[in-house]
Amino acid sequence: MALTRAEAVSHLAVALDTSERDEILRLARLLAGRAGTVKVGLEAFTAHGPELVREVRGLGMPVFLDLKLHDIPNTVERAARNAARLGAALLTVHASGGEAMLRAAVAGAAAAERPPLVLAVTVLTSLDDRALEELGIPGGAAARVRAWADTARRAGCGGVVCSPHEAAALRAALGPGFLLVTPGIRPAGSASADQRRVATPRAALAAGADILVVGRPITAAADPAAAAEAILAELCAP
Repeated sequence: MALTRAEAVSHLAVALDTSERDEILRLARLLAGRAGTVKVGLEAFTAHGPELVREVRGLGMPVFLDLKLHDIPNTVERAARNAARLGAALLTVHASGGEAMLRAAVAGAAAAERPPLVLAVTVLTSLDDRALEELGIPGGAAARVRAWADTARRAGCGGVVCSPHEAAALRAALGPGFLLVTPGIRPAGSASADQRRVATPRAALAAGADILVVGRPITAAADPAAAAEAILAELCAP
C-alpha cells in the first residue's frame, strides 16, 4: 500500500552533518514539512554545542541528537540527562557499552520533562563482516546486531540504529513497537561513499525500518528540497 505524504515525511530523517551553522539552519528551514526529524550529529554538535539543538528546535523541526554516547554508566547517565534537557526527540548511545550503560542512559534521559527516545547504535553502517573480523568481533554483522538489539530492549531502550540489511530479521524477532532507525539509505543511482551496508528508501521501509536516515543524497544535492521531495515521491509511489 502506498504511503500518504504525511506518512512518508514521518519516516524521513535528514542528517545535517556539516560544521557550518548557517548551512545547518538553512537546511533545517528547507526541510520543514519534508522530513519528520533532522539529525544533529557529532560534527555539528562539537562545532556549535547545545545552542544549535535549541536553534534547530526553534525552527519547528524535531531533533535526532546523534551523539552515540559511550562511557562508564555514571557518566553516560549524566550526559543523557543533559542531552535530554535540550528537547531532542531521539538520542543515541552505543549498544557496545553494555546493558548497565544502556540502562543508565535510559534513566538519565527519563529525568527530562519530555524524555527523548533512547536508541542503541548497533554496528555502524561503515562496517561489514570483514571489518568486524579485523576488530576481533566474531560472528558477522547480522549476529552482532541481533545480540545488541536484544540487549537494548532488555535495558529499556526504545529502539536501535541498524543497517537496512538487518531490519527485516529484527522486525520479525522483536515485533512492532520497537523503533528501527536505518542509516545507509541511498536512493537508486546514488554513490554509497563510506557506507557499506546500504539500501534504497523503499527497500528499507519494506524490510521493516521506521525511520530512514538520509544525508548526502539530500544535503549535498544542488537542490536539497527537490532531492527530499524525490525520496518522498518514491515512498508514496504505489
